[in-house]
Amino acid sequence: MYRISCFADEISPDINEQIRVVKSLGIKYVELRSVWDKNVLDLSDEEVNKVKSLFDENGISVSSIGSPLGKVDIDCEFETYLDKLYRAIELAKVFGAKYIRIFSFYHEGKTLDEIREKVMNRLEIMLGIAKRNGIILCHENEADIYGQFSDRCKDILDTMHDDYFRAVLDPSNYVIAGEHPFESLKKVHKYIEYIHVKDSVSGGEIVPAGKGDGQVREVLDFLRYHEKMFITLEPHLVLAGSMRGFSGEELFCIAYKALINLLKELGISYT
Repeated sequence: MYRISCFADEISPDINEQIRVVKSLGIKYVELRSVWDKNVLDLSDEEVNKVKSLFDENGISVSSIGSPLGKVDIDCEFETYLDKLYRAIELAKVFGAKYIRIFSFYHEGKTLDEIREKVMNRLEIMLGIAKRNGIILCHENEADIYGQFSDRCKDILDTMHDDYFRAVLDPSNYVIAGEHPFESLKKVHKYIEYIHVKDSVSGGEIVPAGKGDGQVREVLDFLRYHEKMFITLEPHLVLAGSMRGFSGEELFCIAYKALINLLKELGISYT
């Protein structure tokens, strides 16, 4: 059985609109990324409490903190940057989420081999902090970071080799990287904790799940026996930005129906 979550900021920046649409579709979980056009890590305590109260009132839980951690150059002032990790951990505890999404650093002007040691060192520090707080870091394959390609993702995951450091699989991002997502999946499947449901064609256009080259059907089928795995709907059908995407209510609902149709075709139960 899969548990369906979503990036509700794909619907609207407004929290009430997000909740209205999520509830109308019967979605019970949100991967919290932004509200009121503010990244989750930039929300004030007052805003966080308001979001938490509204989610509680409407029976919505947070599956993961969809942070942008690691979407920064590898040569950033790392000690200062760690404040963002501590904030993400604080928010995870407030919302009762055990996951925080992370990335493995941009590296403009440097090769992957040149930055490898620094990437691993920094991720190990982040892992140690998260582990002491009982929070699992989930690395997402993403364009232009160290872990853009599946071989490098496997390198990261093998090096960390810890139950508190896992993988988010984004099939569309592997398409953008020029890979066949199902082959990429096979390299890292033992580490995958949840899936971002986004599809695209090789030319770059983002499309509903099952309509592109992301092999979403094969991915869902392969991972179907991971009991209660989250699958997070992330359509990006209007905007695919570096920090978040947008679809709007109508296209978000189309993307949701495409996902549900795939699950029904495959005979996979969901909640």
